Amino acid sequence: MESLASLVLFFTFTYLVFSLAKFICQRGQTCYMIDYECYKGNKEMKLDTEECARIVSRNKNLRIEDYKFLLKTIVNSGIGEETYGPKNIILGEEEQPKHVDSLSEMEAVFYDTLDSIFERSKISPSQVDILVVNVSLLSAVPSLTSRIINHYKMRSDIKAFNLSGMGCSASLVAIDLVQQLFKTHKKKLAIVVSSESMAGNWYCGSERSMMLSNCLFRVGGCSMLLTNDTARKNQSILKLKCVVRTHFGSNDEAYSCCMQVEDDQGYRGFRLTKSLTKAAARSLTKNLQILLPKVLPIREMIRYATLKTGSKINLKSGIEHFCVHPGGRAVIDEVGASLGLNEYDLEPARMALHRFGNTSAGGLWYVLGYMEAKKRLKKGDRILMISLGAGFKCNNCVWEVSRDLDGENVWKDVIEKYPPKMIVNPFLERYGWINDEVMGFIRPEDIAQMLGFV
Repeated sequence: MESLASLVLFFTFTYLVFSLAKFICQRGQTCYMIDYECYKGNKEMKLDTEECARIVSRNKNLRIEDYKFLLKTIVNSGIGEETYGPKNIILGEEEQPKHVDSLSEMEAVFYDTLDSIFERSKISPSQVDILVVNVSLLSAVPSLTSRIINHYKMRSDIKAFNLSGMGCSASLVAIDLVQQLFKTHKKKLAIVVSSESMAGNWYCGSERSMMLSNCLFRVGGCSMLLTNDTARKNQSILKLKCVVRTHFGSNDEAYSCCMQVEDDQGYRGFRLTKSLTKAAARSLTKNLQILLPKVLPIREMIRYATLKTGSKINLKSGIEHFCVHPGGRAVIDEVGASLGLNEYDLEPARMALHRFGNTSAGGLWYVLGYMEAKKRLKKGDRILMISLGAGFKCNNCVWEVSRDLDGENVWKDVIEKYPPKMIVNPFLERYGWINDEVMGFIRPEDIAQMLGFV
């Protein structure tokens, strides 16, 4: 009995020492989200069916087969009538974009979202200690962070970081950077701004693998307010549990599946190859092998390890909500199938894609906003964010909901309409005739006339 009692005391002491050590190591590493705000364009920026067809008809480099391909892609994209495009593209200036167009586009996103956050949180811009901006396709001088600092007259000792070229998964890269800074800088406030510049990156050529970006990408972005100050814990809406970043850049096929290049005619754009879904699947698998043991209960890991052959791990044993990058219908379908998610789980991503399109690094936050607007997020729930991007990268994280969320956000005016009972495809209804065989005898310049744009 004495030896048994000694053994129990030993394990109890060991457990207490381990718990204390864990507490000390994690102290100061806490990352809370106080608020976030997604950008919503104005009515002059809407890319409805008619506007998309008008833009397509202006491209004199396209053949009738290319028109068919583009309209068919739009028809199958999962994108609706109310997404937003850059003003210069809508005005017909896509072949000669100006630097000021890109800057104006980004400043609209920055100041609209940041003004809302500062007003709601009652936190002044002068209180911000860390600023991280990620816009992959625009590297301005002075930097985008400098433009924000100048606009809000922030402090001279603010730590500013401007990230470019990081692709659609950049917002989680920025959050991971903030989390790392929080380990050595106590009681700080941080702002992360995630967006993408479309104004100067519209593809005007005829290479099909590069036309896809025009069909999917839209104007959008999000700003977030983060802190590691436990005194502000009650003000927070989310707590970051873990971040795992996976990079497959050493694999040539994965590296080149999403790349900014110039075509044979000198038109710059993004080439998206058929290897993209393969790269996404491989990087996601590798990422989750590291992330899931951190968040799933031990019993589920043991069950999966024991059965393994033919079985799928039950993600819902430790995660209630899934924030899938709304990169396109194929991406959402692929992620959903590989993880065993149902339509309820994928609905937020599908609806974000339908309403706002692929907004690159900002996309995850429109998905989160949909969940909040639908009042799905309850205190203690865990959210898995899955982001995929060029490089090729898979950056995932898990948040824990700090309190029941039901605040108004970018979805407030339309949430009652979602999900629609049936998504009518306006492109198919209006332009289905382009698939008729007789259209093979129509000249490209006749397309614009038939669409009523000349």
